Amino acid sequence: MQISKRVRGAVLWSGVGALLAAGSVAAGVSVAAASQKRAASSVNKNVITFAEKPGQAPNYIFPFVTVAYNTVPNGDEFDNFMYRPLYWYGKNGKPTLDEALSIANLPVTSNGGRTVKITLKKYSWSNGTKVTATDVLFWMNLWHQKPSSFAEWFPGGLSMPTSVKSFKVTSSTSFTFTFDRAFNVQWLLSDELSTIVPIPLAWTKTSAGASAGSAHCATAPYGTANAACKAVYDFLSEQSGLNPTNPSASTNALATYATNPLWKIVDGPWKLKSFGPTEPVVMVRNDTYSGPNKPTYKEFIEEPFTTASAEYSALVQGSIDVAYYIPRTEITSPAKAPSRPTQTLKPGANNPRLARTYTLKPVYEWGFNAIVENERSTANSGAAGALLRQLYVRQALQSLITQKLYIDTLEKGYGVPDYGAVPVWPRNAYSSSYEASNPYPYNPKHAKALLTSHGWKVVPGGVSTCEKPGTGAGHCGAGIAAGTKLEFTMRYASGTAAIKNVTDAERSSWEGAGIRMNLIGQTFDTIVGSSTPCPRGCSWQFAAVGLGWDYGGTVYPSGQNLFAKDAESNYPSFTTPTVNKLIEDTITVTSKTDFTKYENLIAKELPDIWQPEMVTVAEIHKGIAHPPLSPSDNTTPATLHWT
Repeated sequence: MQISKRVRGAVLWSGVGALLAAGSVAAGVSVAAASQKRAASSVNKNVITFAEKPGQAPNYIFPFVTVAYNTVPNGDEFDNFMYRPLYWYGKNGKPTLDEALSIANLPVTSNGGRTVKITLKKYSWSNGTKVTATDVLFWMNLWHQKPSSFAEWFPGGLSMPTSVKSFKVTSSTSFTFTFDRAFNVQWLLSDELSTIVPIPLAWTKTSAGASAGSAHCATAPYGTANAACKAVYDFLSEQSGLNPTNPSASTNALATYATNPLWKIVDGPWKLKSFGPTEPVVMVRNDTYSGPNKPTYKEFIEEPFTTASAEYSALVQGSIDVAYYIPRTEITSPAKAPSRPTQTLKPGANNPRLARTYTLKPVYEWGFNAIVENERSTANSGAAGALLRQLYVRQALQSLITQKLYIDTLEKGYGVPDYGAVPVWPRNAYSSSYEASNPYPYNPKHAKALLTSHGWKVVPGGVSTCEKPGTGAGHCGAGIAAGTKLEFTMRYASGTAAIKNVTDAERSSWEGAGIRMNLIGQTFDTIVGSSTPCPRGCSWQFAAVGLGWDYGGTVYPSGQNLFAKDAESNYPSFTTPTVNKLIEDTITVTSKTDFTKYENLIAKELPDIWQPEMVTVAEIHKGIAHPPLSPSDNTTPATLHWT
């Protein structure tokens, strides 16, 4: 739910997201209205229109994002267009660093790797001021006041800002970190420094009427202004739509995004023209943008849809220019899915209704797809969490998922299997032979034997019950009473039939081994906002939104945000001392052996239930030129232009 963000929505043209199938009810943005906008853009070529995924509109603008809002629609399809991180990942179709689009030069290390000096390039804010090292100090001071308020934080002494001994501004464009230890430089650059977003001094205030800089959060020495920074953080969060003291409180902040003076100050190539909770996102070119890759057209419009069928109708009518999906039901020529990581997917011909206008582009995801489980669920008087903490239960669930069949039938060949938390497809330097070998292949007999051997009365087609409570060999396990039913509830993202099709197939397979899975359809935002980590317990059990984790701009596939103890994105609340030690090793030691140990253990322990990775099938107007599509989602619509 992170994309670096887990349960991120579908990404733009430098990443991959949920692949949607047509729903039964055409709803959402009026196709006629969209066609009128498209007709105008086709005349002057000053507009490019992008289709948001059904039910996946941005709903948070402050780039210092909490875990509940840490989604691709908010980050990679919205904030990143206006506010740029220090380092940019995604280049030439690969999840690699793009130095040209990074607003900082490469770090220079000293002191045995403990000291890191960074120099900013020449960038300006749209209000005429320069982007300076003090803007980075502002970010770091906000982070210092409460580390867990930022979604990219994880507990312990490794993550920033906990590991930062000192942060000093050494000139208007340079600053220096001193850490309490030396880190794996690849991890530090990709997973930590790339998450920092300089923010303007004009935001250093605690009320709309206060003068810019009045709160002194940005100019105080690092770590010395926590009280002032908390007040600033609370104000900026509320202006974005979140009351930190009452997160469930309703707000009308979204309706003010385009008019609020705060959000008009940007350093990226785009600025917001209009915005509404259910309206198109309209961005205009920032003519004061001082970086490379300047937009060649004037407006970028993101059209919202509530169902996949409405979005597909708009695509057929040519009323949108870029869509990062085509419903699987509308794929008329299946792809030839790869059988080994060394192979690449061979796409089929485009749908004849689209082929005249659009080019079909398949793209892998730099991440993994999974059903998120909550091992601390309090549902069923705590039995749900107790069941999910049993490895054999997770193994049985995984052994009943037939990924290859789902890819060939439900995904029309546009997919690859996932066996762990490290991407396997395409072949890369991180994935191990153990994970790629599929540790838990589809095997119903094995799944039933696992349950029977642990004290369960297996009832195929019904609900199995625990007959042998206890913690010894052959018993159900800790916290599982006699008569406990092997029954769960899974919430899935509604409005996209592809997700429903897969979850229906999985439910049927699980019930064949006596595992009952009750399905509840909810909106994407509802599931993401409520299926949050709860190491001390909460009621949700399973969440399925069609994807699991997109490493995105933080491309080193380490597990600190995912599986470190009490990490902000550790949704399953899964942790063991061994996992924590291996995660630390992947961060502090540059060793493929240590990384492989971590990767293999996660693949074996199943903190999530791995699902097929749905390869994105993008449709891009033939009149639009673009760079190679990348599995890294960190991108910008400025890379597109009309030919």
